[in-house]
Amino acid sequence: MNKAKFEIGQIVKHRYFDFRGVIFDVDPEFDNTEEWYQSIPAQVRPKKDQPFYHLLAESPSQPSYIAYVSQQNLLEEEIPEPVAHPLVEEIFSGLKGGKYISRAKSN
Repeated sequence: MNKAKFEIGQIVKHRYFDFRGVIFDVDPEFDNTEEWYQSIPAQVRPKKDQPFYHLLAESPSQPSYIAYVSQQNLLEEEIPEPVAHPLVEEIFSGLKGGKYISRAKSN
């Protein structure tokens, strides 16, 4: 089993597409539909046997949505600016040292 490289609360960006987000959940390997998997362009389609991350995401064309991204297609955000997603405040209690703090951990 592959070890998760990124953590919940970490701000990341997509390697190929213009979006970024904060991780709020991690699957140890692919756990979505085959239809969703096949909809990924073949040239960037990831392997299934790696961690996949749930992101509160934002992009210039879409201000807030949920993304599901493989570990190989994520990069750490070098300058972790806050993520403007309406669910950030429900899941996280704040931003400290460039990383969001989970409400579950802060209680």
